[in-house]
Amino acid sequence: MIIDIKLRENSYDILLKRKALEDISRHININRKVLVVTDDGVPSVYAKKVASSAKKACIAVVPHGEKNKNFDNYKALLKKMVDEGFTRGDCVAAVGGGVIGDMAGFAAASYMRGIDFYNIPTTLLSQVDSSIGGKVAIDFEGFKNIVGAFYQPKKVVIDPDVLKTLEPRQLSNGLAEVIKMAMIRDEELFEIIEQKDIYENIDCIIARSLNIKKNVVQQDEKESGLRKILNFGHTIGHGIESEQNGKLLHGESIALGMLPMCSCEARKRLIAVLNKVKLPCRVSFGKEKVFEAIKHDKKFSGEKIDIIKVNSIGSCFMENVDAQEVYKLMSALEEMQ
Repeated sequence: MIIDIKLRENSYDILLKRKALEDISRHININRKVLVVTDDGVPSVYAKKVASSAKKACIAVVPHGEKNKNFDNYKALLKKMVDEGFTRGDCVAAVGGGVIGDMAGFAAASYMRGIDFYNIPTTLLSQVDSSIGGKVAIDFEGFKNIVGAFYQPKKVVIDPDVLKTLEPRQLSNGLAEVIKMAMIRDEELFEIIEQKDIYENIDCIIARSLNIKKNVVQQDEKESGLRKILNFGHTIGHGIESEQNGKLLHGESIALGMLPMCSCEARKRLIAVLNKVKLPCRVSFGKEKVFEAIKHDKKFSGEKIDIIKVNSIGSCFMENVDAQEVYKLMSALEEMQ
């Protein structure tokens, strides 16, 4: 299946195909020098398949985990390209999860003012979320994705077969973003997760999730309006993720962040689905530290921020609120614990 992302001069395709990694050179232009970026938590065979298919390749292996999406590792990728004599005609290929895609994409965006970037996501979270939309970034001074750019890939290749090597917690982590998109845009997708065997329907789930994000991003590439709906659960979720300092994965934090943004009826169904896929509905957190992280959210404009709420599953609405209103919603989550 090919999902075409129409963004004028920044348009690209997402290929969703089982065993696509087996003949990767048919799908992306790697008949040139390629920096293959991966991490030590990804089976090394995936990066090696890309490298062995390239005209010339070097593999950069980054330690896994969000804490390593930092300036030092970003700098190391740039240094690698300088040392290997990369030119504007060469490219970067990310083989891994969202951390690798974000950091490799940012390196590609900034090296020589931009060289080609291919994303080959290997986690469910990155396949349904960060693989589409062109957000690339690193974390800095304790704040998530605070330094980055909008930089679209040349192509994204999604091979669902790679999910076989993921541990269950990482699959659940990705399902949080699927649930988020179903909550705001697709009740039928929510019902698939709610009622059917998720792993028997994983190709369909990935495709529907990608099409939701595609339709939003095509209308609002730089997040000036509609694209903000994709932040459902993220305002408080990112605050919790920062405060937990690695104890919770991104999707686990977003799952928690969705809860206070729902009506009682929608929350009841959401909790049942979160329990089904083994995502948390409660956590002990330091309220003031979470709030401090929220106040540094780059989506704040002046003293206010747009938050997304769901009253009925499959649709959402936006409210422009001040920090104190966010504090009340965060406090409401604490009271749910």
